[in-house]
Amino acid sequence: MLKTVLVANRGEIACRIIKSLKEMNIHSVAVYSEADQESLHVKMADEAYPIGPANAKESYLSIEKILEVSRAANVDAIHPGYGFLSENPEFARACHDNEITFIGPSALVIEKMGDKVSARRTMEEAGVPVLPGNHYVSSADEAVELGAAIGYPLMVKAAAGGGGIGMELVHNDEELRKAFSSNQRRASNYFGSGTLYLEKALTAPRHIEVQVLSDSYGNHIHLGERDCSIQRRHQKVIEESPAEGLPEETKEKMRAAAIKAVQALNYENAGTLEFLVEDGEFYFLEMNTRLQVEHPVTELVTGIDIVREQIRIASGEKLSYEQSDVSFHGHSMECRVYAEDPVTFFPSPGTITTLRVPNDIRIDTAIEEGTEVTPFYDPMVAKMIVHGTDREDAIKKLQNAIDNTVIEGIKTNLPFVQQVLSHEAFTSFNFTTNFVKEHIQPVSK
Repeated sequence: MLKTVLVANRGEIACRIIKSLKEMNIHSVAVYSEADQESLHVKMADEAYPIGPANAKESYLSIEKILEVSRAANVDAIHPGYGFLSENPEFARACHDNEITFIGPSALVIEKMGDKVSARRTMEEAGVPVLPGNHYVSSADEAVELGAAIGYPLMVKAAAGGGGIGMELVHNDEELRKAFSSNQRRASNYFGSGTLYLEKALTAPRHIEVQVLSDSYGNHIHLGERDCSIQRRHQKVIEESPAEGLPEETKEKMRAAAIKAVQALNYENAGTLEFLVEDGEFYFLEMNTRLQVEHPVTELVTGIDIVREQIRIASGEKLSYEQSDVSFHGHSMECRVYAEDPVTFFPSPGTITTLRVPNDIRIDTAIEEGTEVTPFYDPMVAKMIVHGTDREDAIKKLQNAIDNTVIEGIKTNLPFVQQVLSHEAFTSFNFTTNFVKEHIQPVSK
């Protein structure tokens, strides 16, 4: 078993990983930027090292600085969490070259699945359904020509994209030309690559993902599916498991497709296959070769600690479970708590002056009274996760939890979440990824 693990991240996910490391009696090492020196993950870890200024490029995204700390602390492994360097193949490769275990899949697999066009090709070869589309597009003229062949509406997507960046829905040639130019610039600025591709757009899909675990002995299991359809600007807000209102046959086919995908990749560690579902058919969207923000909902319905399994797999051990050992109990639901204005959705940095949260639900967080929420990073400050006997029970528990939460000093999106939870279309699971746009009008608390 690994003895010392560095967590190359910050915020709630760093705290979450450190919690599992402590439970496994593994020495934890944190890193922090100048803006995070008083952060909760720094206080929780057994050791903590500074890695530079608030600017992520000079701290959390600096491979060399993180490796310097890893060597100084004599760590066995690095857990990247999500975001930052978690899906950077050069980071995984650098860990390997420095004889440090990267808690995740190989650099080759990260590279193959990180490029969305390469991922499409890989899934096609593995027999996993993909949306009609094309591969790389070099110009707006070529995009219009290919778009006519595929048919509108279309999604313009960045090959190296993520988080909804470099992605836009278009309905005609004029929109496609404009979207091609603007998203090429955005993708180049954010990802260092302006390569785009086109994909047939589904007009009212649900966003369903399947959690997988794979070890180095060729064992692959799924931990069921999550519904992540409630999104704002392609960013998930509420996630739940299992996905209600879908035929069991469709869910079983998606789970089988996810296993087929990881077998084709000779995958190792935790991963997630994301699909779009419409009219009873499902299509591969992308694969996240890392721990997901929403992994807690799967943990609550299965009783399986995914981070613990990640660490065991990276230690060279076999999976603790076979597929027949995995069972699902009740219904779990998570909402992301963002430091943002619930009307404008603009970030709301500040100092937490009062924090009262329920103690009868799971809350993954990195804030406490006195914590300064800075403007330098993603505004998500916590996740509230509940488990109920069924979906109706889970919704009630999450509503009650939000009602009994007090966060002062910053604004949060919790009034917006309550709107979603009380809407008839949500409670009857009659929703798609268009839910927020179709049903929710921002209101202040």
